[in-house]
Amino acid sequence: MQEWLPLLLFLTLFLLLMLGFPVAFTLGGVSLLFGLIGFGADFFQLLPMRIWGVMTNYVLIAVPLFIYMGVMLEKSGLAEQLLETMALLFGKLRGGLAVSVIVVGAMLAASTGIVGATVVTMGLLSLPTMLKRGYSPELATGTIAASGTLGQIIPPSIVLVLLGSILNVSVGDMFMGAIFPGAALVFLYIAWVILLSVLKPDLAPPMPAAERAAFRKEKMWRRILMSFLMPLVLVVAVLGSIFAGIASPTEAAAVGALGATLLTIVQQRFSFLTLKAVMVETTHLTTMVFTILVGATAFGLVFRGLEGDRILTDLILESDLNPHTFLALVMVLVFLAGFFIDFIEITFIIVPVVAPIFAKMGVDLLWVGILLGMNLQTSFLTPPFGFSLFYLKGVAPASIRTGHIYRGIIPYIIIQLIVLAAVILWPQLALWLPHHLGR
Repeated sequence: MQEWLPLLLFLTLFLLLMLGFPVAFTLGGVSLLFGLIGFGADFFQLLPMRIWGVMTNYVLIAVPLFIYMGVMLEKSGLAEQLLETMALLFGKLRGGLAVSVIVVGAMLAASTGIVGATVVTMGLLSLPTMLKRGYSPELATGTIAASGTLGQIIPPSIVLVLLGSILNVSVGDMFMGAIFPGAALVFLYIAWVILLSVLKPDLAPPMPAAERAAFRKEKMWRRILMSFLMPLVLVVAVLGSIFAGIASPTEAAAVGALGATLLTIVQQRFSFLTLKAVMVETTHLTTMVFTILVGATAFGLVFRGLEGDRILTDLILESDLNPHTFLALVMVLVFLAGFFIDFIEITFIIVPVVAPIFAKMGVDLLWVGILLGMNLQTSFLTPPFGFSLFYLKGVAPASIRTGHIYRGIIPYIIIQLIVLAAVILWPQLALWLPHHLGR
């Protein structure tokens, strides 16, 4: 019976999540129940020590700081200014408005890393404009949803912080390893939009010449400089300090939080009401993440205490799976799980189970972490529970149907899978930078 308990624990948890129970309380509640069954009252002596170890983890302080940075930048109006400037810069190009959305999505990802805020902001600002300019609803919605998810892989990404903590890998190395894959996604997104615009010009017309001419007359270079300079300074301050070895990710997150506040002041958007709203939202998001983390810690303690990791490891090793086959199975499992549960649940449930097996097989956990981060990015786009789809539908005009969004994101999911496959086939795409600058 003891050997069946870990499997029963996993199945019970998965079933309750599929039924829609909140992940934070489900993780903790199921773990407490099986902990009592497996260990009796002694379980309550083990759990507080494990939770205390999580709550005193210095690396995880970066999570609320990066969340604060992202929410504060959302309030600064920086995204609005960036979008307007980029749209006019690329206005002459067919598909230029869509290209500008991708570039702004990448810059916001490197500045904030919060998917929901990016998708909602770009959906409110650019979707009505794209539809008004005659863009195809599928191209417009797909581009906005996909660009918003770039914050999942382009550092500073909260999911990379969490993965680094779980895999016991340097968060700075995770950030460096994600740069080439993130840049490849941006390049391929833009290439797809331009190709589609050439093949089907009616789907993405250029902006009217009158608007472009007016933009050139109104202090164009000053506007471009101000729109790009401020987010660029913040990105360099945060990522540059990590890559140069000047600051740890946690210290750099504090620099980012202060920098975002100063940018909001410069934009004359700062007030005590704004600060209160940012702090409340940061507290809500941080509480959600850490409540799930505490539940996941309880789950990990029970699963390992019931020797679930040993049973699973023995099962995989006895089945004579080679590391590449096991990696392929995990990637398929994570991708399919992304259709039904969100990235935080996958991160805290699946990753702690498979990480020891990868370590025993001698697989580089930094490489695994980047692959998992890229794979988890697709969970924001895959229906029916892709969060980017929900965010965008919530702010889209009534003329945009769910079918438009679902059809629009298909090419971008394919691009994400192509880049994921490339990093699997050529690990140096993720490992070259950390091996030369980090470690």
